[in-house]
Amino acid sequence: MPEGPEIRRAADRIEAVLAGEIVEAVRFGLPRLRHHAPTLRGHRVTAVETRGKALLTHFEHGWSLYSHNQLYGVWRVQRRGRLPKTNRSLRVALHTASHSALLYSASDISVWRTEELAEHPFLARIGPDILSPELSWQLIAARLREARFARRQLADLYLDQAFLAGVGNYLRAEILFSAGLDSARRAGDLGRGERGRLARATLAVSRRSYETGGIVLPPRLADRLEREGLQRERRRFFVFGRDGHPCYRCGGEVQRSERGGRRLYHCPACQPAAA
Repeated sequence: MPEGPEIRRAADRIEAVLAGEIVEAVRFGLPRLRHHAPTLRGHRVTAVETRGKALLTHFEHGWSLYSHNQLYGVWRVQRRGRLPKTNRSLRVALHTASHSALLYSASDISVWRTEELAEHPFLARIGPDILSPELSWQLIAARLREARFARRQLADLYLDQAFLAGVGNYLRAEILFSAGLDSARRAGDLGRGERGRLARATLAVSRRSYETGGIVLPPRLADRLEREGLQRERRRFFVFGRDGHPCYRCGGEVQRSERGGRRLYHCPACQPAAA
């Protein structure tokens, strides 16, 4: 499933061709949505926003298109009249005079009055967006101490969208590695310095992934590994998907475990278990 950085990059591509433009034609692939096509057709897009893994396309007349990619959804941006070759099902097509924004395979799609979006079942329960400019490390550190989060193990907390929206499996592993924390630690048991370290790592790793298109390694290390001939998937992460390989920081072996049916990766030397 794409995580917050991937959804925000998709939103950037969509916003580049839709923002400020009138949507001349609208097509919904799901029958339950087709009556909404006239609602959006002929109106100007004002912004494309992300909230965690949800994407919101806002229109000037007070309506918004909500979509969540889920596991298989994907947005494509094309010159109008040039549909990509794919076996995927087209769910949404927004056409301006020059471009098309096309959503394939997703099914969690709805049309809302913008002022009522706070009532959306998903949006109503999620926490701050991980890439929001207003999100600070101090706010994250404070949330770690809140009673509703403090008793949670970090492995579970960092997949809970009510804590922070947009963090998924790879970001969880990389954030905890960057902070040097074992995933079994409870948020409320962290010391002040550990909370600060985790909060800063949360922002740094998420923003680096967004800026680089999915590479969370520091630029100098990523560049060195590229010069050494490593394929992109081998030089994206410190631990995620690298079980059995040496840690780029200490040389120890990266290990994989499972929790709740989700993969979790860590370096035992860099993320020691609490005594």
